[in-house]
Amino acid sequence: LQGGSRGATGRVSGEESRWGGTTGRVRGGLGGGGARGSAFEEKHLASFDPIKQFAMWFEEAMRCPSIGEANAMCLATCTRDGRPSARMVLLKGFSQDGFRFFTNHESRKGKELDSNPLASVVFYWEPLNRQVRIEGSVERLPEEESEHYFHSRPRSSQIGAVVSRQSTVIPDREYLRKKNTELEELYREGTVPKPAYWGGYILKPDVVEFWQGQTNRLHDRIVFRHLRDATAPTGLMTHKGEGNWVYERLAP
Repeated sequence: LQGGSRGATGRVSGEESRWGGTTGRVRGGLGGGGARGSAFEEKHLASFDPIKQFAMWFEEAMRCPSIGEANAMCLATCTRDGRPSARMVLLKGFSQDGFRFFTNHESRKGKELDSNPLASVVFYWEPLNRQVRIEGSVERLPEEESEHYFHSRPRSSQIGAVVSRQSTVIPDREYLRKKNTELEELYREGTVPKPAYWGGYILKPDVVEFWQGQTNRLHDRIVFRHLRDATAPTGLMTHKGEGNWVYERLAP
């Protein structure tokens, strides 16, 4: 996305074509965001607080009929020795405290978050040509919050969470079908218990970057950084935001 080498026509350059790829006609040029071709300047920020700015963009993405799941985000985690992995998960709430999601603690992402709590998520809303990238540290949510959310889910999803020991090797799909049928019968009349290995996380952001695509590839990037010390020195092109946040414009 950032700094792509294709022109607005979407043609593949000679540098790219020697790799044998044929991605050049996948898309044409980029427009601006809600107003096509419009720049995203500092004066267009809804707030100098990145969480409030995210809320505005998220609301616009939720209202966009071309976006199926505006809360879908790519979660990137890393092992202690630096091996990364990424996957799509769903945002289940956000506030000044952070961004919440739920998953299996025994999955690869769960194990990586246990050993290395630093993570990043990316939202990409293609119809709006917008991306939001968030970095921070991740903590588990309190058990009672995970319990409450688990029992708010459809019953089939609750059983699915019990059926699947996520990321473990299984013999075939029939194994899942059989186990799912058994548990549907077992819990036909009763409450489905939340597995101990399933729960929520909260990503507490210290970096939030807003990206707006432009036709000429001079994309707009405004990044917010959270300072632990409000009096920490900053550069000449660094601007004071709300609270301990500062923001800067980055080259595309």
